Amino acid sequence: MFMEEPLALFFCAKISEATMKQAPEHLVNLIEPIIEGLGYECVGIEYNPHPKHGLLRIYIDSENGILVEDCTKVSHQISGVLDVEDPIQGNYQLEVSSPGADRPFFKVSQFEHYIDETVLVSLFKTIGGRRKISGVIKKIEEDIITLQEGEQTYKVPFDAMSKARLVPEFLIDKGGRNGK
Repeated sequence: MFMEEPLALFFCAKISEATMKQAPEHLVNLIEPIIEGLGYECVGIEYNPHPKHGLLRIYIDSENGILVEDCTKVSHQISGVLDVEDPIQGNYQLEVSSPGADRPFFKVSQFEHYIDETVLVSLFKTIGGRRKISGVIKKIEEDIITLQEGEQTYKVPFDAMSKARLVPEFLIDKGGRNGK
């Protein structure tokens, strides 16, 4: 069965927060080695299936930052592999993006790089009466991320998080993304 070629969109700017699903493991296992083989870090992969307009969004990074040319290079390589392997049923858009200033977190290890930085975390169910917490990352113990929001401390299991994003300093200064 031949699939329509996915529409490749190149975004190398801040992506607005959206309700997305992390890609299934088989997609991550297929895509991540390709990105790393091209010399980039695979920050994470989001997949939102839909019969008519699914979305596969891949976040890449490098020590030198990401340019449109980097997104194009990765998109072409991934697109070719997806055409051959055909791991996604139906139509979808392929987006390759830098993580932006409000980078999403997909792994516990990513939190470790941002100790003493502020993150906004959305939860599957309430912790301390909250579904969203905006706090400073204080420590990571195994899969528990300790966040400090004002005087309140939250110990949040990674698997309780539906979404987590870094809150850029310029938004903190303006009072944005407070999680309340």
